[in-house]
Amino acid sequence: MSASGMRAVDTNVLVRLIVRDDADQVRAAEEFIASGAWVSHLVLAETLWVLDAVYERTPEQIATAVDMLLNHRHLSVQDSDVVAGAIERFQKRPSLGFSDCLVLEIARKAGHLPLGTFDRELAKFDDAVRLRQ
Repeated sequence: MSASGMRAVDTNVLVRLIVRDDADQVRAAEEFIASGAWVSHLVLAETLWVLDAVYERTPEQIATAVDMLLNHRHLSVQDSDVVAGAIERFQKRPSLGFSDCLVLEIARKAGHLPLGTFDRELAKFDDAVRLRQ
């Protein structure tokens, strides 16, 4: 499905589709995406933060949610190859958090490496460099 001219969803819609904790909102979200909808990196990152911070989902549950979104028949995730790479990194090092993995993969696709960071864990990846204070 082509992403041009497609509708987009915000964080709240994506959270409802994953968590399914409000039947009326789930129904409205499913109706909205039935003809296809686009998910930006920002919405994806916010959604996964909500799953972690608010719903206390485990890294495994978060990875499963991303996999579900990447394979959803009605959703098109921005640069799905980048997101798939970020999930692979996240599964290897869940202590990092998905957002850091996504930042690194976006930088890689854009050809802007290494990624400078103060984060010791993130700096363990070959494409990242830990800055000294």
